[in-house]
Amino acid sequence: MAAMENTQPLPEHITENRLADAWTEILKYPANAAVRNANAYRLAFADPEFMLRRDTRGIRIQLEMLKPDLDQAEQGVSHTVVVFGSARFPSPEAAQQSMQAAQASGDAQAIALAKRHLRNAHHYDQARLFARIVAQFGANQPEAERLYICTGGGPGIMEAANRGAHELGALTVGLNIALPHEQEANPYVTPSLSFKFHYFALRKMHFMMRAKALVAFPGGFGTLDELFEVITLVQTRKAQPVPIVLFGSDYWKRLINLDVLLEEGAISPEDLDLLHFVDEPQAAWDIIKNFYNL
Repeated sequence: MAAMENTQPLPEHITENRLADAWTEILKYPANAAVRNANAYRLAFADPEFMLRRDTRGIRIQLEMLKPDLDQAEQGVSHTVVVFGSARFPSPEAAQQSMQAAQASGDAQAIALAKRHLRNAHHYDQARLFARIVAQFGANQPEAERLYICTGGGPGIMEAANRGAHELGALTVGLNIALPHEQEANPYVTPSLSFKFHYFALRKMHFMMRAKALVAFPGGFGTLDELFEVITLVQTRKAQPVPIVLFGSDYWKRLINLDVLLEEGAISPEDLDLLHFVDEPQAAWDIIKNFYNL
């Protein structure tokens, strides 16, 4: 009989939350209340001046580490394919519009720039197609085994990859960074997975925390920074091996002369095996698929 009694639901007052909700506490104060002004009586976590002091940097770093981690875990994002690449490469439709405008103006410099945009728009298209392949694979997997596209959340190649996955109904992650020139996440990042960072170091850590592969499309300093961070972590065994795919072999081989590093003894011959050069979306996916025997 005692065992039967223990199965009865507990009274509501026993299970209710005993801790005050922090946001509710903040909202108790009217907009013109003195507590809204800079003073000692503010709740510490609701005091921007206090939270932004040099002394509280460690707390901000912890929060920037924790927030994206919890949000992704709650939404089932455990494994990602990270796509890097230039923010300056337009979509084919935008490049075509630029060309039409340039031709209408008759400006030779504008036409030359539009031609470059048209050429680089090919990489946008390829990133979009690659992301579609990843999303299509994920749609057929149990949630815990799905691969999600993750980018820096900005325009260009990042937009293309988020767009490709979004078009197939997949969740997509964007890890944006606060910069002097304000920017917003591209419209294809899932809103609940669109994060903004202050610290580059924390942002790069989040790229690697769930990454099962890295695909780097042609890009500039930011792409190189992120690429070599991953290469270094894998080479030094500070991170588990993952496929590192360089999309656009002509671009990357013109930009980085790995033979010089090898000839000068700056890297070991086996370090060259960390990188894979491809020129087709399916080839990039095949490297990842073969690495994990998918």
